[in-house]
Amino acid sequence: MGKRRKISRSATADASSSARGENRSEKRQKVRDIFVPRPFEGLTDEAEWIALRELVPAASAPLTLAPHLVEEFGDRPVTLATVLPMATPAITKADGRIMIGLQRHVQSGDVSRDLAEALLCALRTEPGGTVSVPALPGEGPRLPDVLVDGPLDVTMHEGFEFWLDTGAADDPNVKASLERANASIYPTVRLAAAPAAYWCQVSDKSHVRWVLPDDEDAALDALSRLSAVGELPLGPETRFAGMFRAHGRLVPVWDIPRDAAPESWEAPLADFAKRYATALADPTPLDAAGRRAKQGLLGRQLTLR
Repeated sequence: MGKRRKISRSATADASSSARGENRSEKRQKVRDIFVPRPFEGLTDEAEWIALRELVPAASAPLTLAPHLVEEFGDRPVTLATVLPMATPAITKADGRIMIGLQRHVQSGDVSRDLAEALLCALRTEPGGTVSVPALPGEGPRLPDVLVDGPLDVTMHEGFEFWLDTGAADDPNVKASLERANASIYPTVRLAAAPAAYWCQVSDKSHVRWVLPDDEDAALDALSRLSAVGELPLGPETRFAGMFRAHGRLVPVWDIPRDAAPESWEAPLADFAKRYATALADPTPLDAAGRRAKQGLLGRQLTLR
């Protein structure tokens, strides 16, 4: 038999101590996720950002880089998209154009930080290359730090062809992928009667959805006042279906006749917006009927994350 190798206790202790030190170092390097309930707070079109992230299947809007990024990377055209192929966070085209996806598979608790990091990663990637974006970016710039804020100039799309470069759809694989993506789109129309309001047709139902721009508590009280006096529906044959909570804002949803044209809901929504504004401005506390209505509304509320 060969000689056994002796390992001193001190050597074992040193190795163990070293391992513990490395583990502590690894723990220190872990990125802590922080939840931000209103990631788009402070942006001019906060409600529209929420709508594009949570409600709209296919839309885009141009974005403007902050001046310091233009100095560093040049005036690169940037487009905000509801979703990109495979729900990827960002794409950089061969000609330098950048696309940022709002709806993505991997995200942290701060959507604004995620989007800012995706943009920065795209700017640092060679045009035409694959953009790598960390799942948890940690502390750093957020949307107001990397963009010139302003109203979103939203373009609605019936399909995802806006993803592609000219002629790319001629590729059979790309064409097949595009057809699958387009099949997932439900008809959606942006309404002019109120900002961040949309008509959509899902399966055998049609809806009007409106991201309210106001504080949640104030908006809920206003809706409760309207509910208490029977003024919550948009009109005959409509029904208030409930509300979403999305990124710190309320999104009322109405069931409406399936086959009525989207533009036929402009006037009813405009009338409701006036009633809502009046109820929102009412400074008096809710009466008993309003409080009962509020409890009923809370029972029909879902939270989108």
